[in-house]
Amino acid sequence: MTWVVDASVAVKWVVPEALSDNADRLLASGEELVAPDLLPVEAANALWKKTTRKELAPREADQALALLFASGLVLQPTGPLLARAMALAHRLRHPVYDCVYLALAERERARFVTADARFTRRIVAKRFRARVVDLASV
Repeated sequence: MTWVVDASVAVKWVVPEALSDNADRLLASGEELVAPDLLPVEAANALWKKTTRKELAPREADQALALLFASGLVLQPTGPLLARAMALAHRLRHPVYDCVYLALAERERARFVTADARFTRRIVAKRFRARVVDLASV
């Protein structure tokens, strides 16, 4: 089975947080894990925020990002997903950058896993073809 993971999941692979154990189980599952090539940018931003809040040293954030790239996550080009992501964003009234993950899940007929409860609720309410899974249930 293929899973589309977003940055909220991937960051938990490299920095201990709530639900990191769930994220680690998914990473260790042997399932194919894919994401749009936007993910490293979002993850790097999340890691940078942790440095500004003094949760991580800059060196630790750099190491975490390197670990993310070594995770085996398969990155797919974002460009071809943008038109669908924009349509989803309008329908969901949710940011395009999050909807890129949903567009990838639809295209790949994959499960989409996220730790973003607000986004999960919006997707479920609209009954999209992609199956969304809250990381808490993994």
